[in-house]
Amino acid sequence: MSESTTAAPTTTPAAPAVNGQVVGLAHYASRAVLERRLTPSGTTFNQSLALNALARAGGSADRAQLLGRLAGSLKLPLAELEAVLDELLAAGRLAELPGEPGRLGLTSEGRALQQEISGFGAEIAARLYAGIPAEDLAAAARVLALVTERADAELSAS
Repeated sequence: MSESTTAAPTTTPAAPAVNGQVVGLAHYASRAVLERRLTPSGTTFNQSLALNALARAGGSADRAQLLGRLAGSLKLPLAELEAVLDELLAAGRLAELPGEPGRLGLTSEGRALQQEISGFGAEIAARLYAGIPAEDLAAAARVLALVTERADAELSAS
């Protein structure tokens, strides 16, 4: 006599709903990978963002405008961001441009560090996003851009 067994149906766990917690966990996990690479240079995450912002601006920017860009992106108090710029100035990675009061520029050390950070940031992203279909990445980018736009509008209204 043979026993008949019915296998329990297998189900794939549902993907978590996209919300701030899911997005935040992805951000902090990928940020931790980046910070592990930043640590040997003594660079903080926020300092790396300031270096990147200056590089995108062509290597120099008005301090007030740079602070505004960073505040808009990081949603941090200006005093905290001022400290980030002061740390980069003290470390010789930024300098006040001679004859241009209030304007900061990347030093040669700051430019080299920013390029190094950009390079290993690209390597990390390539590993973390490998195998994800381009259309999924594009959809995620559109959704996150819309959420950011809405959150920024809410912050502006209050």
